[in-house]
Amino acid sequence: MEGFRGSTTTAKLVATAMEEQLLKRIRVWLTVFIVGLILSGVTAFPLETELGVLVAALRQPSVLSMAQGTHLLPWVEHVYAALRTTNANYPFLAYGTDWLAFGHLVIAVAFIGPWIDPVRNKWFVTFGLIACAGVIPLAIFAGAVRGIPFGWRLIDCSFGVFGSIPLLLVQRDIQSLEAMGYFTTSTSAST
Repeated sequence: MEGFRGSTTTAKLVATAMEEQLLKRIRVWLTVFIVGLILSGVTAFPLETELGVLVAALRQPSVLSMAQGTHLLPWVEHVYAALRTTNANYPFLAYGTDWLAFGHLVIAVAFIGPWIDPVRNKWFVTFGLIACAGVIPLAIFAGAVRGIPFGWRLIDCSFGVFGSIPLLLVQRDIQSLEAMGYFTTSTSAST
């Protein structure tokens, strides 16, 4: 009987170690996603300054021919001129990108829920995947309506594609936790 009890204890220890490893991976990938959202949000505030720095960098002799040959420099200069003109004459329009930035930060905060309790908040990971998928048609169709070059729209689409990668890994690990019968203390207390 003692040997049987020992093997049960060993199995529980192994299961607990596996759960902890899955939780750690989930939290690492959610942290990557949260940091990405924060960076996307924070960088939406100083757009004019950032574009000015980018234009200056693209005009450097070491990259100038590449920047002109790929039409990157003319496009970035065009966007920079439009943004400077808009900010000088209609600064209130930048309030829209301020709200865009704020939205990214709020969504980043909301992902703390799955970070704390991934099984209970798995629905929010699904929400994030749906949002990432939604980036693609928005970038393709709205970008066309707004005159954004196709290559640039593909770059915008990549945010949805690359954003979904950590969330897909998180979703997989949450499913593994569920298959192991994992549930948090807060979940077990409420049932």
